[in-house]
Amino acid sequence: METEISEQKSLDRKHWRWTLGASLANYIDSGSIVAGGAALTLWQGYFHLSNWTVGALSAFSSNAISAGIGALIGGWLCDKVGRKKIYEYDLLCYIVGIIILVSASSSWMLILGYVIMGLSVGADIPASWTIIAENAQNKNRSRHGGAAQSLWAVGVMVTLLIASLTTPLGIWGVRIVFLHLALVALITWLMRTDMPESKVWISERQKIKQGSFDPYKVKLSSLFKGQNLKDLIFLIVLFGVWNFAAGTNGFFLPYLLKNFGNQTQVTSLIFQLCEYAVTFLACTFIFMKFADNPKARRWLFLSGAGLCVLAMSLFAFFPLNTGIAILFVLFWGYGNGCGEQQFYQIWASELFPTRFRSTAQGFMWAVIRISLGFWSMFVPILAAMGFHRLGLLMTGFTLVSLVVGLVFMPNTGGKSLGQIEKEQGQAL
Repeated sequence: METEISEQKSLDRKHWRWTLGASLANYIDSGSIVAGGAALTLWQGYFHLSNWTVGALSAFSSNAISAGIGALIGGWLCDKVGRKKIYEYDLLCYIVGIIILVSASSSWMLILGYVIMGLSVGADIPASWTIIAENAQNKNRSRHGGAAQSLWAVGVMVTLLIASLTTPLGIWGVRIVFLHLALVALITWLMRTDMPESKVWISERQKIKQGSFDPYKVKLSSLFKGQNLKDLIFLIVLFGVWNFAAGTNGFFLPYLLKNFGNQTQVTSLIFQLCEYAVTFLACTFIFMKFADNPKARRWLFLSGAGLCVLAMSLFAFFPLNTGIAILFVLFWGYGNGCGEQQFYQIWASELFPTRFRSTAQGFMWAVIRISLGFWSMFVPILAAMGFHRLGLLMTGFTLVSLVVGLVFMPNTGGKSLGQIEKEQGQAL
């Protein structure tokens, strides 16, 4: 009995170590997004960027279009050649992108560096989220997924803290911020060298080689039909519409606070740092505690998504003063820790069969991030035309996402990935 308990504890520790290695993808993704947001006003002055160039930079950054394209390619490759294969190269490319970005002497080099970073981290996200879900036990799959989202918040906090401390250094401060992300990417790559391939994926590939199943089920076209198509639409709407507001907040909050809230550069960064501290606490101590309980999922989602709506309504109906900024930090911080992003990661892994799991995530990530990229091109211009109009739009986005999540929430909590596949008629 004692031997079994000891072996179980050893297995749990191993699973958590694998989760950490995979979850750091969220750290470098979120870090690259807010690093760009923190640097935006400095870049604008240093490189004399127009509003259109600012919009283009954000659109093609790791926050949007390039990450979407990377996810589309990387997700498909992840299902074809394995989750581990993606890990062997993508973060090295990410580091190359950062080197180009920190060496930039003109705006086109900024965009090139950000595009390479985005392609790399975009490819990494579906591989990481997939392997986290496939390695975790049924009883704590959401907890492991929540750990990845907590590291998303940590990536933001550490990046913003470094950005705040290095603000007096000007453009060199920005370079230090991005170089720290290169260091984290290198450490993550080294951590993953001994990570095994997903046993779930290996088992699925063996079944496919044996060929004793309905061949229609393994055709890529079946991902865009029937239940798979319904799940794609559900998750793209749920997360994509919400991400218009979240992506704007993540990349542009310091920009908005400085230009429309009369805050200094340092104060704007501190506000965003506090917001993600609330996100980290909410995700770690509330989402990770209750999300594996099927009965608690609906109320957990409602609390998170509801506060996201309330947070964005502050921008729509009130002046952007210090008091409103503090309320926004509290409301959005909690919603960001227990709402759409966390549930999207869990459901994106649960609702699709193993053979399409990463491909589906890559496709959805591409649609969502590329759409966000086009939206981001117009954010500075829309804000200049009327900040409250922008806030009203973002309130509408979060409200639509809340309703879609509550109405179409799947009943997958506590079930194994194999059980979910059988219930949906997707098992081989």
